[in-house]
Amino acid sequence: MLANHVKQRLEGGKPCFGSLLNFGDPLVAELMASVGFEWLLVDTEHGPIDLATLATMLAAITRYPVAPLVRVHELSEASVKRVLDAGAWGVLAPNVRTRAEAERLVAACRYPPAGVRSLGAGRFALSFKTDAPTYFARANDEILTIVQIEHHEAIRNLDAILSVPGVDACYVGPNDFCASLGLPPSLEPPHREFHEAMDALLAACRRHGVAPGIHCQTAETANRRIREGWRLVGMVNDQRFLAGAARAARDAVRTEP
Repeated sequence: MLANHVKQRLEGGKPCFGSLLNFGDPLVAELMASVGFEWLLVDTEHGPIDLATLATMLAAITRYPVAPLVRVHELSEASVKRVLDAGAWGVLAPNVRTRAEAERLVAACRYPPAGVRSLGAGRFALSFKTDAPTYFARANDEILTIVQIEHHEAIRNLDAILSVPGVDACYVGPNDFCASLGLPPSLEPPHREFHEAMDALLAACRRHGVAPGIHCQTAETANRRIREGWRLVGMVNDQRFLAGAARAARDAVRTEP
């Protein structure tokens, strides 16, 4: 069975860089995986991606040494189970604000007796290039469990959330976090309140041995975040990469003398 290299690197204190997939297209997923990101997260919360398409996208990603992660559309046992059975190597639950929600996520990601995930059919073993019995025995150790911090209420509950056994990492969504404070949404927030919250988050992650993660708009910001101690660092998504490259080409070409 393949080891989850992203989980191993995060546990070793090393950064991992990736991006998000919002196009519901296995060809786009394969192309993005070929670039060499360490992880790609399929965004079923915001992307128009059904379960069958998701499974094919995960199959395309694992043709390469890239960890396929999934953001579920809601925190529920059923939604987590279905993306794991489709072959996800990790689950990101959106908008976690309380310890109880973090506990529900961990339980949904783990087989009994450590959790409540049911054993059934799926392509999970294929995703890790193994057989079902081996997967059942080792999945609890390999699945990456990530809570998304994107609301100011979560900052008040950081110690309660991050001390839940089995929470491997957190991931900040700057846009929604700023919006929860009544501030203009931004992936490059200039606001004092945002930076103070992020300092508190980094300190809490250090206290509890959880890998801090954050979403970025530019490579410069991603590099700065890594220097600051962030470990699960992501940058934009497939849609923005495509639009950005197309816009740059359009702006560089002049059709008028």
